[in-house]
Amino acid sequence: MTWRKILIGFVAIVTLLLIYLLFWPVSIDPAAWTPPEAPTLTGVYEPNTRLSAVERIGVGAGVGPEDVAIDGQGRIYSGMQGGRILRFEADGSRYEVFADTKGAPLGLQFDAAGNLVVCDSYKGLLSVTPDGSITVLSTEQGGVPFRLTDDVDIAADGTIYFSDASFKFSAKEYMADLMEHRPNGRLLAYDPGSNSTRLVLDKLYFANGVAVSPDQSFVLVAETGKYQVKRYWLTGPKSGDSDIFIDNLPGFPDGISSNGKDTFWLALIQGPESRKDMDSVLPQPFIRKILMRLPESANAPKNDGFVLGLDIEGNVIHNLQDPSGSYVQITSVVEHDKMLYLGSLVEDAIGRLPVPKINLSQ
Repeated sequence: MTWRKILIGFVAIVTLLLIYLLFWPVSIDPAAWTPPEAPTLTGVYEPNTRLSAVERIGVGAGVGPEDVAIDGQGRIYSGMQGGRILRFEADGSRYEVFADTKGAPLGLQFDAAGNLVVCDSYKGLLSVTPDGSITVLSTEQGGVPFRLTDDVDIAADGTIYFSDASFKFSAKEYMADLMEHRPNGRLLAYDPGSNSTRLVLDKLYFANGVAVSPDQSFVLVAETGKYQVKRYWLTGPKSGDSDIFIDNLPGFPDGISSNGKDTFWLALIQGPESRKDMDSVLPQPFIRKILMRLPESANAPKNDGFVLGLDIEGNVIHNLQDPSGSYVQITSVVEHDKMLYLGSLVEDAIGRLPVPKINLSQ
């Protein structure tokens, strides 16, 4: 083979690769957005290693314990990839399969009757009785099916607030929704009395974590795609209105939960480095199309743990980090009996560590 033929072959391969990267159809219709300048890692966001002391519960029992719920006996529940919901003893020493949705159980929350309400990204909003029997509560609203049923919290009156992160993309395509950056998400409310689902908020940028305030006056929903948490007022003079609870977070907000007293715990599934990468391409839709044509490994996320505690007004009062990645891609944080329980998209264990004593507002 002559050098000329080798050169021609090389040029042909490069040409085909360029055609693929530039013109091969992709599933996203990206919108341009110029994000605000990211906050500096100073003050309440000062780097630290407080997450490095995390204890790992149930190592090897399953992968991807997205959310955690604790029952009245202190037993620990978490949904794993593949559909199994595992129940651990309070000390984490043993586990059993509580139920199997055959889908992807994400958000978990117990109702007043002891049923475990589950957001399954593929199956919809489910309820699991104490004996493990599964009932489908809701799979669509307004004729629009859920594509990525995500997180859930339950108000004192029994109303179930939950998110459909995207009505366009499934859980396996979550990155496509973030790269498209269009408002495909919804916050919804299910009424057990009437067995009906109503729309609370739409046009959300990847609607994720959901939490009702301790005084029941508002409900929060994390918008992963906009680095913010939105608040919807349930009572008072602002009832029916929405505003921003906290914005311009240093990473991508995921699950949010209330400790029932004075603190919301917010998980950042990706931190500052990943936000920096995304910020650089959000104003450029064409570049995002090219990135979507690359293998998933080319867009691998950074492994930096980041958890925030917020007060009732949305101020940062706790900051837990671990740049070394001892527990990564944190999706949820739940407080119980002076301990924090962490969920993750990729870990093979539930994380646990004491509630921090340092309050940044003091």
